[in-house]
Amino acid sequence: MPKPVLLAQLSDLHVCDEWEGVDPVARVERVVEAVRSLPNSVDAVVVTGDLTDDGSEENYRRARRLLERIDAPVHVLPGNHDDRRNLRQAFDLPGAGDDPVNYSVAVGELRLVVFDSIVPGQDPGAYSEEQLRWLDEELGQDGDVPTVLALHHPPLTTGIAGWDAINLTPADREAMAEVVARHPQLRAIVGGHLHRTAAAVLAGCAVFSAPSASLQARPDFLADDVEFVDPPGFALHVYRDGDFSSQVEVLGR
Repeated sequence: MPKPVLLAQLSDLHVCDEWEGVDPVARVERVVEAVRSLPNSVDAVVVTGDLTDDGSEENYRRARRLLERIDAPVHVLPGNHDDRRNLRQAFDLPGAGDDPVNYSVAVGELRLVVFDSIVPGQDPGAYSEEQLRWLDEELGQDGDVPTVLALHHPPLTTGIAGWDAINLTPADREAMAEVVARHPQLRAIVGGHLHRTAAAVLAGCAVFSAPSASLQARPDFLADDVEFVDPPGFALHVYRDGDFSSQVEVLGR
């Protein structure tokens, strides 16, 4: 039986010496080893933002060394804690300087489109009309190829006030929905930022947020603040015989 296309998704690594009272590097190391230990090797890895907590060159080098252990192509994009210039330099990304990080790559039979949703210096995400035009045009290419769209801020709501206040506005979600509706080859929109698994639908397309490779957010729907807890995890996206699914691996405490 031929192996399906396997795309591992890591998110919100927050690589630094200490974050929220824990060593994020030790947690990411566990996640990396878990991906390496899967029964079937992954075809690629997408990291949906917040690779570091401070955007420093040193911590991007640390993050790259960790991710290279997976021994598969690694595709990254910025989160609200990232620095575009330093991320771009550390991972040899297309574009220049502080420009948005947008690009597409092939992952077996899938096409992965990476879309930059950050606003430098702010936690909430947003995108300009120019950004959406780029996305529309990019999705318009290879329209027969099943496609995954990856960004940091997933276009969904959680009902958790602390997260929904720093994610995407309804207007941003509606603007993306107009683009998504024109491209039925999209199989999923995957993001991070929320430090927890969540799922929704946007213009008929599945939307998925991956768990954090460091700490998760507790589902407290009445609190204004977000509390982080163990354990780390990652997502695995599977494409076989025209079918696509998203699954979650949670590591033991």
